[in-house]
Amino acid sequence: MLEKTYLPSGVEPRIYANWEKANAFAAGAGAREGKDSFCIVIPPPNVTGSLHMGHALNNTLQDILVRWNRMLGQNVLWQPGMDHAGIATQMVVERQLMEHQQPGRREMGREKFVKRIWDWKAESGGTILGQLKRLGASCDWSRERFTMDEGLSKAVLEVFVRLYEEGLIYKDKRLVNWDPKLLTAISDLEVEQREIDGHLWHFKYPIVGEEGAHITVATTRPETMLGDTAIAVHPQDERYSHLIGRLVQLPLVGRHIPIVADDYADPEAGSGAVKITPAHDFNDFEVGKRNNLPAINILAVDASIALRDNEDFAIGVPEHANATMHTAIEAYHGLDRFAARKKIVSDMDALGLLEKIDGHTHVVPHGDRGGVPIEPYLTDQWYVDAKTLAAPAIASVREGRMEFVPKNWDKTYFDWMENIQPWCISRQLWWGHQIPAWYGPDGKVFVAKSEAEAAEQARSHYGRDEELSRDEDVLDTWFSSALWPFSTLGWPDQTPELKTYYQTDVLITGFDIIFFWVARMMMMGLHFMDEEPFHTVYIHALVRDEHGAKMSKSKGNVVDPLDLIDQYGADALRFTLCAMAAAGRDIRLATSRVEGYRNFATKLWNVARFAEMNDCSVPEGFAPDSVRNPLNRWIITECGQTITAIDAALKTYRFNDAANVVYQFVWHKFADWFIELSKPALMADDSADKAEARAVVAWTRDEILKMLHPFMPFITEELWAVTGEADRDTMLITTQWPTPALEDQRAADDINWLIETISSIRSVRTEMNVPAAAKVDIVIVEANAETRRRSEENLSALMRMARLNSVEFESTIPDGSAQIIVGEAIVCMPLKGVIDIAAEKQRLEKDIGKVEQDIAKINGKLGNQKFVSRAPDDVVSQERSRLQEANEKRDMLTSAIKRLEATG
Repeated sequence: MLEKTYLPSGVEPRIYANWEKANAFAAGAGAREGKDSFCIVIPPPNVTGSLHMGHALNNTLQDILVRWNRMLGQNVLWQPGMDHAGIATQMVVERQLMEHQQPGRREMGREKFVKRIWDWKAESGGTILGQLKRLGASCDWSRERFTMDEGLSKAVLEVFVRLYEEGLIYKDKRLVNWDPKLLTAISDLEVEQREIDGHLWHFKYPIVGEEGAHITVATTRPETMLGDTAIAVHPQDERYSHLIGRLVQLPLVGRHIPIVADDYADPEAGSGAVKITPAHDFNDFEVGKRNNLPAINILAVDASIALRDNEDFAIGVPEHANATMHTAIEAYHGLDRFAARKKIVSDMDALGLLEKIDGHTHVVPHGDRGGVPIEPYLTDQWYVDAKTLAAPAIASVREGRMEFVPKNWDKTYFDWMENIQPWCISRQLWWGHQIPAWYGPDGKVFVAKSEAEAAEQARSHYGRDEELSRDEDVLDTWFSSALWPFSTLGWPDQTPELKTYYQTDVLITGFDIIFFWVARMMMMGLHFMDEEPFHTVYIHALVRDEHGAKMSKSKGNVVDPLDLIDQYGADALRFTLCAMAAAGRDIRLATSRVEGYRNFATKLWNVARFAEMNDCSVPEGFAPDSVRNPLNRWIITECGQTITAIDAALKTYRFNDAANVVYQFVWHKFADWFIELSKPALMADDSADKAEARAVVAWTRDEILKMLHPFMPFITEELWAVTGEADRDTMLITTQWPTPALEDQRAADDINWLIETISSIRSVRTEMNVPAAAKVDIVIVEANAETRRRSEENLSALMRMARLNSVEFESTIPDGSAQIIVGEAIVCMPLKGVIDIAAEKQRLEKDIGKVEQDIAKINGKLGNQKFVSRAPDDVVSQERSRLQEANEKRDMLTSAIKRLEATG
């Protein structure tokens, strides 16, 4: 006997353990002969990570597709694994050493420090994988990979060496995002753009050879002026055209720098003249290349000023200005960048060269891990020729071999890919794939898969053995994860898994890593496998709070998915996320929605208990297409149509449509209508009708468990086991996905007419405030033969469920009747003597007045431009939602008044 109440906390761990014990997640589990393969590679979470709402959505959608395809009999692999997360992991372990007052990494040395990280990973890393299991993720955990495991490390070496040999990996001196706290280059994804209330300093630069003349530039970073090598003006800016080609003397330093013409200078911004510091600004770097300007790095790796022994600092300084230059070296060398900023502003002011200071709100890039402003920094790094690799990846999307869902993400992909810059792949860390490059005594580089191979290359080059030193840098984390779809399947070895599962099918991920991960997987997959790594990329929505605001710790509005699982169960959370996952629309997650779908799980449980209490079971040899009762034929037809709709929705990644169609079928058609309409047969004395009703209730329950399993796997697996028939010899997870069993359109149309009629009568009763206990008469006008037949055949159900005294057919509408259109007929409800029509109309008009007052207030707010522009987006959005609800309520009340007026 089923327990009275379903308690997810007691069921879910046991069910998951049963799945694992049965090896139900293994690649190919439940696959049927002749079926295709289906493979998803999990976006590898960081080894330091914990489950957040984005993970919950992402992995729920993946699991739905995986479970659905597994039940379809496909040869399914959901490939799991984790990313080593270079910076994040190194920071965790360094912080741990500091907290325990143990020696830092430099005191420990590289070998011991890296071992310490591996020890930490073994003990504490990968917590998120256990959290994904709580969500119900059915990955093949026996195939779990790690971006630094032996096999993936082999793949990384193979790719690096081959790309180097092909001239697609090279070393170059370029600007990078430099984190002065972590002392490493970082990727754009690891840079946060923060809005800062700062200043714009306007400095005068004297023009050489023209006493008293100067040109004014504006800057937000005065300290970088020490590395200025030009001033740029727009070629068409008439204010400065006569100065193009002239020199200015860089204050405080004495360097002579040219005034150049370049389109980068905006005549409308600031003074129209821009200082150019190629070594410390990405835009300036490009201006410098166009105008053959030197790039002078004036910062150390910790962003302090580095002028002493800096040969480049003397570039452009005439001999007569050497004293000025040496004074600058003594004044600024070794200062922190922000201390140097203050001193330079003060010194410029003392020289009379500070024209003015403006308050200036601007965006300053910060390292997301280090938390300090990053510096564009000129340094030697390793690069991938991304432009060459991007060309086939661009063509693939343009020609439709790989598709984005929603389609509009094509534009983002093309915008990035068609303007792609060289990819900096080296990081100044110790945790990661150490770059396989060794240097000879003269700096000659030897790239090889091992030190022995590098030594052999050096011996061939020098004609003798030479001592080599290995490059200390490691590879960008995204380099190894770019190989994920084929490296996890065993490449470069030609494994059976690689042959079976590559190309993988769909990748589900967030929009923020289209460039950093999706594009790079495309580039690497096409280059090394000669085929796209996946045919579809589904970009999921952002999960926001219930008011539409982005979740953030600082706002205190972060919703922890594990808390929701504890409170409502994993199934309720999964179904909520799926039901709200409309393509291209962010999810507003309200706890009430999760609670609502917990109630849906309860409804399913209670229906199963009802079936059990009424001895419903599927008899041996039951054939659903042979049932006789129109009601039973209706539910079987509707069941088939639901299956077809789910299939169509999941094939096109319309997850919300799939969830909503199964929800409507289970709650409304099966639980609300079929069960209620079946009760007379189920309560009758033993008969053929009763036996058929019992069989159909049980059969439909089982089909529902199959349909719901991808969405709500725990409760459905539990019900499958505890309500199981004698011949049920398999777990639900590997049971065959259902197919339509019957299509009886006449039965479907008849029962749907009955439901529409009952629902319409109930709705009018509510609108007209008809007492719940009161029975009313119904007169059907202009009914055709089909409507008469349907009324007569379903008269008992119609009268019972709509609470009617009688149903009559007339040619004219009775006086004082509320009127409902159902098909071609007018269903009339005479109300005289049932309600006080005048009093009811007065009540409705009063309610409309209150609603219109609310509408006016909200319109007043939304019509106030100051409110709309200054209020937070989520507050404005909330007001718009309130306005929509109020308008809908007014329409409903107005409709009710019209019905009353129609009664005469």
